[in-house]
This record gives sequence, C-alpha cells and structure tokens, in this order.
Amino acid sequence: LNEAEEILDEDHYGLKKVKERIIQQLAVMALNKKQSGSILLFVGAPGTGKTSIGQSIARALHRKYVRISLGGIRDEAEIRGHRRTYIGAMPGRIMEGMKRSKAQNPVMVLDEVDKLAKDYGGDPASALLEVLDPEQNSTFHDNYLDIDYDLSHVMFIATANNLNTISQPLLDRMELIEVSGYIQEEKVEIAAKHLVPKEAEIHGLNKKDVKLPKKTIQAIIESYTRESGVRELDKKIAKLMRKLAFKKASDEVLPSQIKPEDLHDYLGPVEYTRDKYQGNAYAGVVTGLAWTAVGGEILFVETSLSKGKGGKLTLTGNLGDVMKESAMLALEYIHAHAALFGIAEDMFENWNVHIHVPEGAIPKDGPSAGITMVTSLVSAFTQRKVKSNLAMTGEITLRGKVLPVGGIREKILAAKRAGINEIILCKENQKDIDEI
Repeated sequence: LNEAEEILDEDHYGLKKVKERIIQQLAVMALNKKQSGSILLFVGAPGTGKTSIGQSIARALHRKYVRISLGGIRDEAEIRGHRRTYIGAMPGRIMEGMKRSKAQNPVMVLDEVDKLAKDYGGDPASALLEVLDPEQNSTFHDNYLDIDYDLSHVMFIATANNLNTISQPLLDRMELIEVSGYIQEEKVEIAAKHLVPKEAEIHGLNKKDVKLPKKTIQAIIESYTRESGVRELDKKIAKLMRKLAFKKASDEVLPSQIKPEDLHDYLGPVEYTRDKYQGNAYAGVVTGLAWTAVGGEILFVETSLSKGKGGKLTLTGNLGDVMKESAMLALEYIHAHAALFGIAEDMFENWNVHIHVPEGAIPKDGPSAGITMVTSLVSAFTQRKVKSNLAMTGEITLRGKVLPVGGIREKILAAKRAGINEIILCKENQKDIDEI
C-alpha cells in the first residue's frame, strides 16, 4: 500500500480524496485477494488527469493497463461483439481489450462514458450495464465468442466530463468520484514537477537550458490560461519551449531564467485579466461570487434608481431565468420589509429600479445571487455603501431565508485571488468550509 501511495503521489499532485479512495480499494483487494465490488467513475472538467490516474493505478497494482475510448460509439455490437454469421464479425471492444492486455486482471479504463451515442444498432450504454455490474460480469456473454467469460477480476475505471448524459441505471452501477479542478497553488506545483520537465524533454532541451521560477509559472497561469485542468497551461509551456528550442538550434544564448516580465516576448500579450475587486465608491454595487466550469469568478451586481412613476424593474446583463427570479424576489422582499430597512413606502412608487450584472455579453445563471441582489437593492434605496472587501453568495426565499449553495471551494478561491478578505455565506455551508 505504501508503494502504491508513492506511485500515485509521484504521478499526480493534489487529488487527495481520489487517492484516498483508490488506496482504500487496494487495501480491500489485499485482504480479499479478489477484485472487490464497486466500479469507480471519475467525473471532472477536461484536463484534470482522470484518464492518466487509471494508468497510475495500473502501475501501482503492477497490472496491465487497457484504455477503451467509448466516445461516439453507437452500436451495441461494439461492446458485445458481432455474431459470427456476419461478414467482418469481430469480438466487442471489451474482449478486444482483454486480448490486447494478455491478462485476466488488467486495469481497464472506459474513457468518456458520457459520450456514448444511440443508434438503430441498439444502445451501447445498455450493453455496458452487464459489463459494469459486479453481480453479473462474472458471466459476460460476448456474441462472437459465444461463451460466458469471467470479467470479475478486471478493475474497471470509467471517466466522464458530464453526468447529465449518462443513463440512470448505468450511473447506479458506478461509484462517483469528483475530480474537481486544481487551485492555483496546485497548478504551480504540477507545472514545476511534471509539465516543465516533460515539455523540455519533448523539445530537446536540458534541465539547465530551462529555468522557469514559480513566479513565472504563476504569471502564465493567471494571465494566459483560464481552465480547471492543466491542459491549456501545458500548451502555453510548450509554446514557450518552442521559442527556447529555436534559440538553442540557432546557437543563440539562452536566458539564464525567464522572468514574469519576459513572458510578453514568449507568449504574446496578456490574454486574460483577473477580476479585481473594484472598491466600494458607489452605493448599490455589491460583489457576488459565481461558479463556472473553469473555476470561480467574482461578479458585481449594480443597482441604480431613476425617477419615474410605477416603480418599473429592469434587468440587464444576459441573465438566466433563475437570476431574473432572484431579482424579482429581492425587490418583493424589500418592498414587504421596507420598514425594517428604514425605506419610505413612496420610494417604490416614484423610482424605477435597474439591476445590471456587468460583462453583458456573458450569459449568467444560477441560484447564488439572491443575497447579493437584496444587498445591492437596499444599498441603492438607502444610499449606504457596502462594507469594503466583502463578497457574498447565497440564494434567498420570499421570507428572507438564506439558502446554501454549491461550488464553495471555487468561490472562495476566486475571492482570494481578487483580494477580498470577508465572505458572507449561509450557515449550512459550514460543512464545505470544514472540508476546505
């Protein structure tokens, strides 16, 4: 087990929960002497190392490694094999994999389970049910072999980017393990330990040719990438290596080390600017926190009032239905509790309200802007500015109850990057904080 742990740590930085679960599985197998129960399904954004973790597990177990890509497979016979009466009949991918591995107990990675397609040739996702059910797969029937084959010794690992497209019975067979994105500190370590040496070798450079201090790697991550995984980062490092390789091949003198200010020459102008906290100079502007597929973001909710009869509410900023409803809820709640906030009743009749969430071209939706909108509205109506360096996230009900939301880890990291020191959350999100 210690050796397995070392191998996993050597190949992957971070991913603590994932490694823990794998080591537990290995411990059970060590005691039980046979492949035990559950089939693991790694779910996460592209580039977070789901497929390569399967390779590490095979190495840790000293077993053969087989990878079967399921993306776009739409014929059931690809899994179960064709009957031998057909011309060009072949065994299914599973048996082909077993043949390639020349072993009865390989580690088999079923890549991209969420990208299986359906066709008149049957539903391959349904054919996978037999493969992935530990109760059934000891008698897996391949149409080409036409005999039952025992798959119970195989360690199956599945990967997916998105759970919505996986059928419920198939999901039921597997144990979900979230491979969440890496935080900036982890990415810096991954780049220093794995990506830079790998790319240097690919581009024919020695260790002494390439000196990338951690400050520079951090600058690449902040200014040139925006993602959960590290694939984009890998590409940027490769781009930098190509320029160094060109210099070396042209017998130019290589720089002793690449500083953050040199990146412009190697990678071009900055591609992304991090959202910075913009201060609290105006009433009605509040900092909210949002979860996106590439990590957390901070966003601003702005409210302005203009004279006008009837108290019209205008919403802009490419908001989805949930956020529009949050804004209506927020206004209704304040209207009902005007006395509580010391807002005069006639304010609502004589002023039109406009709520805007900047970067109007980017679609935004999600259930975590409720309290931000309430705070923004109250701030605009009372003309009191919001406390500086403060961000918030949480959904609201019509009674003014704040509900817990997800993506807390990413949101806290976004706030940290933007230089915010205080965050308001629902009390029920305490469990997420303890985990972090």
